[in-house]
Amino acid sequence: MKKALLFCLLFPALSTQAQQNLVKYVKPIIGTQKMGHTYPGATLPFGSVQLSPDTDTLSYELNGKYNGEVYKYCAGYKYEDKTIVGFSHTHFSGTGHSDLGDFLIMPTQGALKINPGTADAPKSGFRSAFSHKNETAEAGYYKVKLDDHQIQAELTASKRVGMHRYTFPKSADSHLILDLMSGIYNYDDKTVWTYVRVINDSLVTGYRQTNGWARTRTVYFAMSFSKPFKSYGQKNFDKKQVYGGFWRKFDQNNNFPEIAGKRIRMHFDFDTKEQEQVQVKFALSPVSQDNALENMRTEIPGWNFDEVKNQAQTEWNKELNKINIAASEDDKVNFYTAMYHAFINPTTYGDVNGQYKGLDQNAHKADGFTNYTTFSLWDTYRALHPFFNLIQPSRNNDMVKSMMAHYDQSALKMLPIWSHYANDNWCMSGYHSVSVIADAIIKGVYDGDAAKALEACITTANHRNYEGIGKYIDMGYIPAESSGTSVSNTLEYAYDDWCIAQIAKRLGKQEVYNEFIKRSGNWKNVYDKSIGFMRPRLADGSFKKEFDVLSTHGQGFIEGNTWNYSFFVPQDPESLMAAMGGKQKFAARIDSLFTMHLPDEFFADTEDITREGIIGGYVHGNEPAHHVAYLYNWAGQPWKTQERVRMILKMQYKPTPDGLGGNDDCGQMSAWYMFSSLGFYPVSPGSDEYALGSPSVKSASLALEGGKTFAVEAINQSDKNVYVQKVLLNGKILTGNSIKHDDITKGGKLTFYMSSRPVKSSK
Repeated sequence: MKKALLFCLLFPALSTQAQQNLVKYVKPIIGTQKMGHTYPGATLPFGSVQLSPDTDTLSYELNGKYNGEVYKYCAGYKYEDKTIVGFSHTHFSGTGHSDLGDFLIMPTQGALKINPGTADAPKSGFRSAFSHKNETAEAGYYKVKLDDHQIQAELTASKRVGMHRYTFPKSADSHLILDLMSGIYNYDDKTVWTYVRVINDSLVTGYRQTNGWARTRTVYFAMSFSKPFKSYGQKNFDKKQVYGGFWRKFDQNNNFPEIAGKRIRMHFDFDTKEQEQVQVKFALSPVSQDNALENMRTEIPGWNFDEVKNQAQTEWNKELNKINIAASEDDKVNFYTAMYHAFINPTTYGDVNGQYKGLDQNAHKADGFTNYTTFSLWDTYRALHPFFNLIQPSRNNDMVKSMMAHYDQSALKMLPIWSHYANDNWCMSGYHSVSVIADAIIKGVYDGDAAKALEACITTANHRNYEGIGKYIDMGYIPAESSGTSVSNTLEYAYDDWCIAQIAKRLGKQEVYNEFIKRSGNWKNVYDKSIGFMRPRLADGSFKKEFDVLSTHGQGFIEGNTWNYSFFVPQDPESLMAAMGGKQKFAARIDSLFTMHLPDEFFADTEDITREGIIGGYVHGNEPAHHVAYLYNWAGQPWKTQERVRMILKMQYKPTPDGLGGNDDCGQMSAWYMFSSLGFYPVSPGSDEYALGSPSVKSASLALEGGKTFAVEAINQSDKNVYVQKVLLNGKILTGNSIKHDDITKGGKLTFYMSSRPVKSSK
């Protein structure tokens, strides 16, 4: 995914006693990074609501063109900013393109201001200055003092409802602004329509429809106040229309109960006593206002903010306790930060009654599963979904069922590419839902109709008019003339085809297996053996002459260069190694990737890659080479895998505000960290094997569904002892450099014996 600013939520060190109550020991550090971003705020694991502060209101466009500065606000929050505009209810975590930021609320007092103002003149609007010294972020809870208004803001959430608590000073002019125009990656025409209905002096419902990354997205809401407002009003910023109807008979700006338009901000006014608390419950629904109200009444029926906060933190406590580790203090911070990030997305997309909006824009009911959205699949198929197959298998089962529902409702009959609020935003390449489906089937996680799932995968893989698939099928590669990302698409399709072959093999579909295992070898058609790199190939069969192996821009790859992508054959490292000249040359090539220097000029035009995420020429801050450090295992040099993995863990993940060396991409960077910290990694999802590496934990206990426990222990663990002397599985020597999924899910113990000296053998 594209990269932007990072907001790190970092967990502090946990004592042994804390392991039974992780959340109480969580004091997240708020931070940022030159790449990537997440957000502070209140959400539940996989919750529909992600209630968080937004620190500015930059437009996606400037003078009719893309505004590069908006890239820093993919999550709405930028650590360096000095002001907060308000608190909105939906956010993406760690993506580098964006949307959402729905329904921004801002408490103010004093003269009513209905514009947000600007960062350099904050008092010209309703935004407020704030200080990180007066800011607290915990799992399920956020607090900040709004200095200009002398208001303390607190946020918590249930799965579908955000809860606000604002402590006001004494004032006859206290306000709650509801900004229905605000959004992330916003522009003037993004809001298609907004409707608000004031039911009474403490309940408001409505919806808004936007056209952005999701082309057709409608979100319904119900908003309830703990204290009746004394008055209310709105300002409509719509451009003057040729025809406005006869609503002009009414004064719609003041105390009028039915509001509609494209660009609306509302205000609700109160008298407040000194230190009086006004609370707001704000429920979301993808289906209707009635469902939003039902979500609110079901999940947060009362007004006990602290109880809701405690419930949220109890839920986080439950999830974070699924893995308990013993490690250095810094590694504990990193690990539980990663675990938190991994459990934010995908997000629940449905109401308490099971209803959700489908890709066909109709209301559906999830039968026997929870419906999810926010599938950033180009990123998350690599490690996040495999991680779920171990730690969240029931949820991942539901996620696959959500993908199948997406397929059933798709007018194009395709599985999701990037699922987003009853839309596919078609971002990135490949059809990696088939990887997630294959991994779940091969590992026994998916309990649905596997034959139908295979049919959906095949249909998607044969959609000829989608991003070069027809030419790929006919020619065995995508010609450079047809696509600016012809090489990376070819490589990704080949891997996905291998995944389809694994499902077919599992189901005994030999003809399907033969077809797709052959297609999985198409990577060879873009490998130029004369230079030893993947390279754009023209329709006449020749390789493109003008080619730069270092550049990440205009060379046939998406978010990467050929140095990184030339190792993207996770389905068949043996054949790739043979093509590159055998074990020694293959290992030497990986050595060069990690030790070379990639000058800034070669990624200057690719905003997704910056220096912080690069080691040599290896771009860890982006995903395509995440498996590469483990390929030394195939080259008979596992000690180099161990060395590189531990180096990456230290260099790219730090317990500091700028501690993540790249965009988290909805949990992919975090899942890489957790797998690698535990000592194994899914090089090729769709396989039942994990490649062994070098654990950074001293020990870990994984609480698996069904009551089984899998333990990891690293004897003689230290920062210097990165090399593995031997590995025991349940007390028996483990030969080879991998472990099977069943070895973990059956429960047991994996023991690494660590040393400062590598074991060099000719495996």
